Amino acid sequence: MNQQLRIGTLVGGGNADHVIPQIVGHGFESFNLTFWQTTGDTDLVEMAKRVKALAEEHDFVVPAVSIFGNPLTGEGNNADTLASWERLIDHAHLFGADIVSGFTGRLTDQSIDESIPKFKEVFGELTRRAADKGVRIAFENCDMGGTWQTGDWNIAHNPTAWELMFNAVPEDNIGLEWEPCHQMVSLIDPIPQLRKWASKVFHVHGKDATIAWDIVKEHGVHGKQPFVWHRTPGFGDTNWSDIITILRQNNYKGTIDIEGWHDPVYKDELEMTGQVHALNYLKRCRGGNFVPNPV
Repeated sequence: MNQQLRIGTLVGGGNADHVIPQIVGHGFESFNLTFWQTTGDTDLVEMAKRVKALAEEHDFVVPAVSIFGNPLTGEGNNADTLASWERLIDHAHLFGADIVSGFTGRLTDQSIDESIPKFKEVFGELTRRAADKGVRIAFENCDMGGTWQTGDWNIAHNPTAWELMFNAVPEDNIGLEWEPCHQMVSLIDPIPQLRKWASKVFHVHGKDATIAWDIVKEHGVHGKQPFVWHRTPGFGDTNWSDIITILRQNNYKGTIDIEGWHDPVYKDELEMTGQVHALNYLKRCRGGNFVPNPV
C-alpha cells in the first residue's frame, strides 16, 4: 500500500456504511464522505463507528468529510449549512479525518469582492474552531455556475479570489480542495497553477475535463455549443502523472478521491466502470503499488 498517496472516491455521508461495502473490493483506498447543504438526521457518532469498523476491516482511510452549501447566507435549503460545518468540524476526528471541506458560500448575486467581509466573519470563526480540533478547512474550487460578479454558492473558484480569501483569513489550517476540472472549465491551465498553489492544496478530487478547442476557436465560449466537459480521470485532457509529480515535489501526503457522476459518457450503467478505470489509471500514474527498496 502506498501510504502517502492513496486513491479513493466520494460517497454520500448519509449512507456511506451501505455503499462502501459494495465498492471497496474494487480497490479503493480512501473514501471522502460528503453531504449536500445539511448533515440532516445522520447520527455522525454512529456513522463514524460503522465507517471506522469498515476501515479497519478493509484498510482504507477517510481523509475528509464535506458539506456543500452556502454557509454565508443561511437562506432556504442552506439554513443548516453553517451548523453542519460546525458539526463536521467537531466530529471529523471520529472518522479519522483531519479535513472538513466544502464551498465558501457567497452573498447571493453579489460580487466576490462584496462577499469577502462575510467570508472573513464566518470562516474566521470556523477556522479557529477547526484549529482547536486539529482540523484543516479546504474549499472546493467549483464555480457552480457563478462568475466574479454574481453567483449563489462559492467564491473559491478563481486564484485571484484565493488571494483575497487567504489574506482575509491568514491561518495555516485553511486551504483548497483542488481539482484540475474546475479550472479547465474557465480555460485555466491547471499545471502551472498547481505548481504555484500546491502548498495550499490540502485535498485533491479526482476529476478532469476535456476542452474542445476547435469549438472555442470557431464559436467562442458564449455560443450554444458546449466547449468543455467534466471527465473522470483517464478520459480527460490532463496528464495525472504530472499532477502527482507536482504534489509529491511539494510533500503532499493526502489522497486523491475520484468525484464521479459527472462524465457524459461513463455514466448511468457505466458509472462504476468509469470510476474503476480512473482508480486503476491513477494508481499507475502514482507509480503503481509501493515497492520497498533493498536493505
